[in-house]
Amino acid sequence: MTSTTFAQPQIYQGQFGEYTITKSDRIGVVIYRFGLVLAAICLIISSNLLFIQGQQAVNIITPLFVIFSIGLGISLVTIHIYLAVLHRVLQACLLIGSIASIIIAWQIDEPLALYVYHHPITLFGIGFTFVALTGIYFKEAFCFNRLETKFLTIIVPFLLLGHLLGWLPLGIEQILLAMWTILFTIFAVRKMIQPIDPDIGDKSVFTYLKEKKSVTN
Repeated sequence: MTSTTFAQPQIYQGQFGEYTITKSDRIGVVIYRFGLVLAAICLIISSNLLFIQGQQAVNIITPLFVIFSIGLGISLVTIHIYLAVLHRVLQACLLIGSIASIIIAWQIDEPLALYVYHHPITLFGIGFTFVALTGIYFKEAFCFNRLETKFLTIIVPFLLLGHLLGWLPLGIEQILLAMWTILFTIFAVRKMIQPIDPDIGDKSVFTYLKEKKSVTN
């Protein structure tokens, strides 16, 4: 990424007319991607610690989960989604998951990750954080036809629901966690090298939807 990339506005022909992508738009995309990378790094570290150290690593996973949630929050503030309702739903899911995490962590005397693992029912609260993440995966799969996000859209809910309902043996959960980590890493790396402008989307659609909502109201 060069300074020229950020400095020069670019005019495109959209579905509902011309629109201009500005430096501010591109900075927003960089921030969105930074949030995703931050979340991916936290998952990578947490997963590797679990595979290497087992339950001895659970103490450090809680602060990593906090940073992971912050990364998701950054991404969900700056993500471009045409459907405003869906955008708000994903933000609400992260908020619910974060509040549930704080409440549970405040009430227990053991590491959060260990408690959640032994009490799958807590995923009815904390799991909303991963619903928000899956929403990002789905958006990326739909908009950019990314193979890794198509798999992630399936793997993450399957792993969490499988653990919640007690369907999955430990070995299968570990395989799914490893797949999640690897695919999220691939996704984050590809996002960092992807051209910026396509991530902004067709701004004429956003303008059209905003004007339509104003007329309706």
